[in-house]
Amino acid sequence: MSAVPTTATSGPVPAAPTPDGGTLLMSPQRAALYMFGSLLMFLTQGLGMNLLSANIYQLQGSFSATTTELAWLQAVYMAPYASFSVALFKIRAQFGLRPFAELGIICFVLASAANLFVSDYHSALVVRFLSGCAAAPLSTIGILFMLEPFAPQRKLTLGLSLALMNTLLSAPLARVISPHLMDLGGFHALYTLEMGLALVALPFIYLLPMTPPPRVKVIRPLDFLSYLILATGLGCLAVVLALGRFYWWLEAPWLGVTLAASIGLLTLFGVIELNRESPFLDLRWVFSRQNMMLAAVLIVFRTVSSEQSTTASGLFQQIGLLNDQTIGLYALIMVGSVIGGLVCAALMTTRHSDIAHVIALVLIGTGAFLDSQSTSLTRPEQMYLSQALISAGAAMFLPPAMARGMTAAFSRGAPFLVNFIIIFLFTQSIGSLMASAALGSFVTIREKFHSNHLVEHLVLSNPQVANRVSQLSATYGKVINDPAILKAEGLQLLGQQATREAYILAYNDTFFLIFVVCLVSLVVLLAHRALSALAVRLEITSTHQAEAASAAAPSPSTVQRPAA
Repeated sequence: MSAVPTTATSGPVPAAPTPDGGTLLMSPQRAALYMFGSLLMFLTQGLGMNLLSANIYQLQGSFSATTTELAWLQAVYMAPYASFSVALFKIRAQFGLRPFAELGIICFVLASAANLFVSDYHSALVVRFLSGCAAAPLSTIGILFMLEPFAPQRKLTLGLSLALMNTLLSAPLARVISPHLMDLGGFHALYTLEMGLALVALPFIYLLPMTPPPRVKVIRPLDFLSYLILATGLGCLAVVLALGRFYWWLEAPWLGVTLAASIGLLTLFGVIELNRESPFLDLRWVFSRQNMMLAAVLIVFRTVSSEQSTTASGLFQQIGLLNDQTIGLYALIMVGSVIGGLVCAALMTTRHSDIAHVIALVLIGTGAFLDSQSTSLTRPEQMYLSQALISAGAAMFLPPAMARGMTAAFSRGAPFLVNFIIIFLFTQSIGSLMASAALGSFVTIREKFHSNHLVEHLVLSNPQVANRVSQLSATYGKVINDPAILKAEGLQLLGQQATREAYILAYNDTFFLIFVVCLVSLVVLLAHRALSALAVRLEITSTHQAEAASAAAPSPSTVQRPAA
C-alpha cells in the first residue's frame, strides 16, 4: 500500500497508480475491509451512546430510578465526550497514529466490559463516565479507516461522505435491535452487545495498517491547564443542557450555579489562550466569520435532524408505542440514510456539491411538514414517507459543510485542524444537546398551552363532556359502587386523554417549527448563492471591461510626438 500523506504539512507526494483509475489506493477487496472496519467503529461507538437513550423508559425498573435520574446517565457520558477528542487529537499528532488507535480500542473494550458489572444506579453513573472517555477515540478511528483506501483527491469527497453517513446509522439501529436485546437480558444484554462489537473491532486495529501522518510537537506544558479548564467548562455546559428540561431551567438553583461555572471557566480559558504565543486553540481563527458561518450551518443541521432522533420518538412514546412496534420505521430510516449518503457522495464528486444542502433542506422540511399533521391515531406506517425523506436529507446535509471546513483547515496547516475539530465537536456534541434541550423545552411549553386551552372546555355542564365521563367511568362500574368516586375516576381518565392530546398538538407545533427553520434556512441559502453568483458575474464583467479598455488604449510607442 502506498503511503499517501493525509495532512497538508507532509508535502506533496505523487500518488501511486491506483487499481481503478484514481479513486482507490488499494484493491477493492482490501478497500472493502477498511470500509467495514470504519462502519464497525462507528456502530460500536454509536450504539454505546444510543442504546441507553432508546430504552430510557424501559430501564427505569432495572435501576429503580426515575426518568430524571436516568437522564444523568446521558449527562455524565456527554460531559467528557464533548472535549476529550480534542486532547486525543493532539496526542495522536505528537505520539503517532498506531499507539493512539491501539490504546483507544483497548480502553473502550475495558470500559464496555465494566458495563457488565453494573449492579445499581450509582455504579452505572461511574461506568457511563468512563465509557464517555473511552468512546472519544472511536469516531476518529472510524473516519481515518474510511479515508484510508481513497486517493487524496477523493478523501474529502467520497471518503468523508461515506464516513459521515456511517455516523447516522447507530441511532436507528439501536431502536431496531433493542426490543430483542431487552427480552434477552435487559441492561446487561444491551452492553454485552457493545462489548462484543468492541472485541470484533479490536483485531481490525492491529491487522489493517493506517498511513501514519508525520509527528508534530503540538503539546505545550500550559496545554494541560488549558485543557483541564476547557474540559470542565464544556462538561458543566453539557450537564446543564442535558438536564435543564428535566429539572426545569429556573426551578433548580444548582443549574444556575453550574451554568455560571461553565461561563466563568470558558471565559478564563479564552483569556489564557488569547495571550499565548502557541495557544491550545487559535480562538481568533475559530471565531472568524467563515468559521462562525460554518458553526451556524452545523447547528442548524443538528436542530433539524433532531426531528427524527428526539421529537418523533417522543411522539411515539406519548401515543404509547414501544420500540418493538417501530422496528419497521427505523429500519426504513437506516435505508433512507444509506441512500442519502450515496447520493451525497455522488454529488461531492462533481462541481455541484453545494446543491446537496438545497436538496437536504427540501427533504427535511417536507418530512417535518408531513409529520406536523399527526394525530393520536397516527402509527409508524403513516410516517414511513416523511421519516425516509428526513433521514435521506440528514445524510446529505453534513458532508459538503465538513469538506469545506476541513479544506480550509488543511490549507492553514496541521495545527489549524485541531481548531476545526473543536468547532465540529462543539456543534455535534454540545450542539446536539442544545437542539434536544431547545426542542424538548418547546414541547413542554406548548403542551402547557394546549392543556390549559383544552381543560377550559372540559366542564360537566357540556353534554358531550358528561357523556364522555360516563363512558370512561363505566369501565370501573363493576368494582366501584360510590357514584362520586366513579365520576372522579372518569374525570381522571378524561384528563389523561386531554394531556395526551395536548402533547400531540405540542409535537405538531415542534414539527412545524422545524419546517419553518428549514424554509428560512433554504431562503437564506438560495439568497447567498444568488448574491455570490452575482458578485462573480460582476467581477468577470469588470475584468472584461478593463481588458477591453486596455486593448483599445494606444500604446506609448504609437503616440506621435508633436513637431517642434
